[in-house]
Amino acid sequence: MTGPSILMLTRYSRLGASSRLRFLAYLPALRDAGFQVTEAPLLDDDYLRRLYSGGPADRRRIAAAYARRITALRASRRHDLVWLEKEALPWLPFAAEAAAGLGRVPYVMDIDDAWFERYAGHRLAPVRAVLGGKFATLARKARVVLAGNPYLADWARGAGCPDVRLLPTVVDPARYPLLPFPGTSDGPATVGWIGSPSTARYLGMVGDALARLGPAVRLRVIGASEAALPPIMPVPAVCVPWREESETEELGRLDIGIMPLPDSPWERGKCGYKLIQYMAAGRPVVASPVGVNTSLVRHGVNGFLAEGEDAWADALGRLAADPELRARMGAAGRRLVEDRYALSVTAPQLADALRDAASRGGNGG
Repeated sequence: MTGPSILMLTRYSRLGASSRLRFLAYLPALRDAGFQVTEAPLLDDDYLRRLYSGGPADRRRIAAAYARRITALRASRRHDLVWLEKEALPWLPFAAEAAAGLGRVPYVMDIDDAWFERYAGHRLAPVRAVLGGKFATLARKARVVLAGNPYLADWARGAGCPDVRLLPTVVDPARYPLLPFPGTSDGPATVGWIGSPSTARYLGMVGDALARLGPAVRLRVIGASEAALPPIMPVPAVCVPWREESETEELGRLDIGIMPLPDSPWERGKCGYKLIQYMAAGRPVVASPVGVNTSLVRHGVNGFLAEGEDAWADALGRLAADPELRARMGAAGRRLVEDRYALSVTAPQLADALRDAASRGGNGG
């Protein structure tokens, strides 16, 4: 069966986690289902490499990226549907996107973070005035909004989108071998965190809890250097770079995976992907009870929800001291991923959403 022609407007190329996981990972399944997908990322991998290394933005390259995006929008009528990651032209109002061509054909909007907070809650009043309602307008005019978690789905419904579908950020469990736990009852347990340099600051929330456990635990950080860690971190950390080809092997070096978060609007919009990764690797988790974490973590079954230093120290201490508990909780997490958070589960849901959006007829908006 031949599917619709899709113009896929991602924010990044493969190095960008949101684009890789919520768009590129689905391309084989969509093409097998007959979809014709044209890729048109806004920013390339070199942009992210410079960003993560702390280098200055290359304004000429960014201007060229915007020019390419405008060209893609103008050509959108060649397709049945636009599949949009967040927004088409960041930091420009919706009117500019519409003038460039967004909405000439129906579009599906994908949102995996509370991006509406970036504009609506900006410290500068002119930004709030010009862009504060942009994401609500994008959601209202979308044929379908794909939301990464219930918090974002509720926001999209409140913005007026008539068709909001929950699509979590998932993994391919086949990529995650169930490796032996490195820790033993006699040695330290490795507490691990995976993420980007911009979110490594959250590790400051658990530094004191880790310090209380002393030699019973050690910290391993995947994806951020020591320079990205909080300035005052009371425990040493082994920091290793993130690489797509080695991330599952690195997760196998952990005994426990953690996801500390403050309870604020931006963090409530997160999709809990690192928890899904830990569980796919068969590792128990400890997480803050914020947003979707409360749905992913079944307290006492596949991990613990912890709020405050005492709760974090207790949860990590229990897991560090009990290899059998780690194995039992890790197995429960793996089963949850296979049942609900696997590409094989969500790919048909995505295909249905795109097909439905393209088949209703009429222009977008």
